[in-house]
Amino acid sequence: MSAQPPGTPPRPYADPYRIQDDEGPQTIAELRAALARVSPLDLAVFNARLDSARLGAVPAVLTEYRHVLALRTSPEVATAIGDALDGHEKTMGMDDFFASLDASYEPGEGGL
Repeated sequence: MSAQPPGTPPRPYADPYRIQDDEGPQTIAELRAALARVSPLDLAVFNARLDSARLGAVPAVLTEYRHVLALRTSPEVATAIGDALDGHEKTMGMDDFFASLDASYEPGEGGL
């Protein structure tokens, strides 16, 4: 996000259901700056959660607030979440899910 000038709308996410590592803020400072622009209350809660998090929990806090930022700034993310919660989103079985992750997956290969 640091390559965008202030006031530039965020670029759409490649997949509104999954934020990639290279999408959105890339540093804690960038995440704080983005949250400050969008929602000072979210920034205050983020800072409190980050300050009180055990070191092992820091990645989860960062991920959560990257998602909060995406939800606040990207209509396609909000729509995707709404569709999933309303049951409008197409779901798939476990075999289809594993096959989407690994082309060599064979059904009954030991998935859950």
